[in-house]
Amino acid sequence: MAAVIDIHQLTKTYLMGQTQVRALRGIDLQIQTNEYVALMGPSGSGKSTLMNLLGCLDSPTSGRYLLDGKDVSQMEDAELARIRNEKIGFVFQTFNLLPRQTTLENVALPLVYAGLPKKARRERAAEVLHDVGLGDRLDHRPNELSGGQRQRVAIARALVNRPAIILADEPTGNLDTKTSIEIMGIFEDIQARGNTVILVTHEPDIADHAHRIVRLRDGEVESDLPNEHVIRVSDPTHRYNQA
Repeated sequence: MAAVIDIHQLTKTYLMGQTQVRALRGIDLQIQTNEYVALMGPSGSGKSTLMNLLGCLDSPTSGRYLLDGKDVSQMEDAELARIRNEKIGFVFQTFNLLPRQTTLENVALPLVYAGLPKKARRERAAEVLHDVGLGDRLDHRPNELSGGQRQRVAIARALVNRPAIILADEPTGNLDTKTSIEIMGIFEDIQARGNTVILVTHEPDIADHAHRIVRLRDGEVESDLPNEHVIRVSDPTHRYNQA
């Protein structure tokens, strides 16, 4: 089976004044459809740069990136934007919700760019919000929601275009432990429904929910191993559910 993400010798170099900073130094990475992968590494390891490239938010300096069989390495910004809107859903640590928009309006926003009519946008946004447990919060604004509820809205917004891939950048970084576990349960469900989930985190307990852990250091892959002790929120025997 062809990989949904297939990266060969990907590099990214930034120019800081007269200094070249090599953020990625020849990354090779393949991710299959419906995999659940965690990207880990210390500050400066290149994990955020890699996430930006995976999400078509930036272009590499060199190397090749095949997304669902299509080479996106050197695409122009307009084409990258179209690919992002069709294939990738993003979840960020800081939620990135519009404060003056309702929950429903925030989730429906990507569908505006997709060209759906208003009625269809509202119906699909309401459906996805119901799926993440916020069917009774459609008219609330972000400041009327808890941190966990705001992250659920952000997840619903990532899902509303029915993307194949969900990229989550430190999605539990601003949440307490109990709420973090609830959010990881939603990601479990997303992956179980067929999505590919890629999670950036510096927290080992959060990475342990993934089925595979890729560790970066100094812009290179340090290790890429299956997770033999996957934590599942739905598993009544794991430590989070123990008294």
